[in-house]
Amino acid sequence: MARTRVSFDSAGIEIAAHLYLPDTGASAPRPALVVGHPGTGVKEQTSGTYAQLLAARGFVTLAFDAAYQGESGGLPRGLEDPAQRIEDFKAAVSYLTTRTEVDPEQIGLLGICASGGYSLAATGGDHRVKAVAAVSTAEPARQFRFGADGSQDPAVFQALLDAAAAARSRAACGDDPGVLTMFPDTAEQAGALGGEHGIEGWEYYCGARGYHERSAKFLTWDSVDKMASSDVFRSVPLIGPRPILQIIGERAVTAWMATEAHQAATGPKELHRIPGASHVDLYDKREYIDPAIDKLTDYFTTHLTK
Repeated sequence: MARTRVSFDSAGIEIAAHLYLPDTGASAPRPALVVGHPGTGVKEQTSGTYAQLLAARGFVTLAFDAAYQGESGGLPRGLEDPAQRIEDFKAAVSYLTTRTEVDPEQIGLLGICASGGYSLAATGGDHRVKAVAAVSTAEPARQFRFGADGSQDPAVFQALLDAAAAARSRAACGDDPGVLTMFPDTAEQAGALGGEHGIEGWEYYCGARGYHERSAKFLTWDSVDKMASSDVFRSVPLIGPRPILQIIGERAVTAWMATEAHQAATGPKELHRIPGASHVDLYDKREYIDPAIDKLTDYFTTHLTK
């Protein structure tokens, strides 16, 4: 397929993206998908993989860097703002409606990990989106408050809020507020903090498995208190009667979040499990990605094709 570097505006911030066009010619505009990356990720990682594979199946796909991250604009760098992340998806839909290769009545969203939650919220508020899917669904605010597996001591998030408040005060005094580092120095340290899920995340973002120089691996401290008032699953009931597909790994410790979103959905919905896969396995391991792509192809073909 052909890949083109493009950009578009999202609430005054320039968003960098890759547009993938299928190799085969088409006599009419095609269905299109916006593909969002996991938290701290970039478009050259897992979202780019899914965008390329789905373009090979005949969809126009758009993988983008969130505002404040990757090659996109916005200051401070590393800010995770749930409202802006949702706006980025809607702005990407707006961009696709301007492309002659795209049928504006056949646009879907695909979010991976954190973007899974954000894509659901964007769909709830944007009727131009005809179908939404999420892979390894995560709701960032829930993960900060309750941990990846949902069992985190509430005192952990309270301590993060204390640190975020102190950082805001340092910034007000003209001092460096610092950043929240998302990964420790070694895989062993990551395992001590987060078990197998922590190790896999470290291997993907910090090791040879998936490392990319523009994947920042940190968040600004004010990202934390923005999470305190965010709940992107609130919009899930608004998606119906449009469909929702969620694909999760059979071993994913984050599956409880996908289950919560599934229970809140009011329209056609499916929670599809990939045997043997963990949360991070669906980022890059083709033995798990390929059956996910098959499922996504069938789903979007059914719900986007006229």
